[in-house]
Amino acid sequence: MNQVHLPVKIIKTLLLKTKIATLEEIKAALGTTSTMTVFRKLKKLSYVTSYSHSGKYYTLKSIPFFDEHGLWAYKGIYFSKFDTLLKTAKVLVDKSDVGFSSSEFVKILHVEVKKTLLCLFKKKQLKREKIGGYYVYFSANPRISKKQIFLRKDKINIPTTKNLAGNPNILAHELRAAIVLFYSILDEQQRRLYAGLESLKIGYGGDKIIGELLYLEPHTVAKGRKELLSSDVQVDGIRKKGAGRPAVKKNT
Repeated sequence: MNQVHLPVKIIKTLLLKTKIATLEEIKAALGTTSTMTVFRKLKKLSYVTSYSHSGKYYTLKSIPFFDEHGLWAYKGIYFSKFDTLLKTAKVLVDKSDVGFSSSEFVKILHVEVKKTLLCLFKKKQLKREKIGGYYVYFSANPRISKKQIFLRKDKINIPTTKNLAGNPNILAHELRAAIVLFYSILDEQQRRLYAGLESLKIGYGGDKIIGELLYLEPHTVAKGRKELLSSDVQVDGIRKKGAGRPAVKKNT
């Protein structure tokens, strides 16, 4: 065998046998004390380092069976298909429906992430907002974070349904989530009108109920409802015919 490729084969054989190994263990297998030698050989392999234990452990990318979060654990050592803890945290936040608090992250990643999240926030790679008395981290993409924030607020503060005009199922949890999600992608006028429409569906008390759900003042919901009933709606920047100030007739 070509002596140049022998060290690479030794590392691959070691990792296939032990699943994971430290830098010192790889050095011992190669019979070297040079860190640079190990890294030169590792570059020829597809490998990943642990995001726990300060990146001390190595494995081949072909070995892990990553879970739905892209994570894999072996003997209490954690790896991510997204590589570092910093990259992993950002990807998971971007993919989340409701963002993550640091305590929620710990349950998934099994490592402390406060410094990591703060670093991403300071670099403007994540957005954060204080909700329910603690910071929650959201995507830096405004379109994604807007949805995440609305769904997060709905998750922790679901309005009561026991007084909904005698129909306790009118705002079932799934429907509430759908309403909040749809509402989050609308512009200001569309939000007001949509809130008014949902209030009309409920009937008596609808302005208050929808206001609580969408974090609007009841009078804003009422305004949208009245605009719908009177057809006083501006479409594509043009008011309905007859609306607005009358035209001034020029004298010739």
